[in-house]
Amino acid sequence: MKRTITLLAAAASIALGPSPVSAKDHDRIENVVLVHGAAMDGSSWRKVYDILVRKHYTVSVVQLPLSNLDADIAATRKVIARQDGPVVLVGHSYGGAVITAAGTDPKVKSLVYVAAIQPDTRESVGELNARWPLPGHVLMVDETSLIVDPVMFKHDVADDLPTADAHYLAASQRPTSVSVFSAKLPTAAWRAKPSFGIIAQDDRTLSPEMLRTLYRRSHTITVEIPGSHLIQISQPRKVADVVIRASEVDY
Repeated sequence: MKRTITLLAAAASIALGPSPVSAKDHDRIENVVLVHGAAMDGSSWRKVYDILVRKHYTVSVVQLPLSNLDADIAATRKVIARQDGPVVLVGHSYGGAVITAAGTDPKVKSLVYVAAIQPDTRESVGELNARWPLPGHVLMVDETSLIVDPVMFKHDVADDLPTADAHYLAASQRPTSVSVFSAKLPTAAWRAKPSFGIIAQDDRTLSPEMLRTLYRRSHTITVEIPGSHLIQISQPRKVADVVIRASEVDY
């Protein structure tokens, strides 16, 4: 019952907006670990990172190898292991699958899904996307890896970003192994830990209806924000607000 009351209070605070009370005035989780999505790198978190650091959080950014799911989980766990206390673990897009598995680490006390997929045990990213398909455009760069088609990148991923920024992000993509989309999740941390979710209402990469369904299934506290799939870049303050709420859970 205590956890339920705490989560309901957190949901109410998200709906009402930022609290006037300084984060230093009450107990909170001090460590935040940020996990990027497919075809991206940790720089996609820069705006959220800056906001959280100004609020005196210790923020670490994972650089996923994007070679296979197991390697991405291992890279995330290495960063979690370096933290000196409880952790809020945050994932964007495919990074949601990574935090779902890596979040079983005992240091992780809450999870934040930012326009992020949320599989259950034995589910894969690919099978969930197949149930709620969107007409995304990908480009195979070799026999085993892909990126978002640069010509369609702004339309599919970053429609609310300035054109120059979207073009830079398209040009700086990192190839992602196709194997990450078929890999089955070994476990699901959201089954045991408080979870918060952000749905980008104008997302053309992950179906908002899919995320609504998955977040309802997991009893994730959810907020919807107008914006593209790269909501952490276009709306960093609103994303940071949800991370802050996740740092205030009673663990």
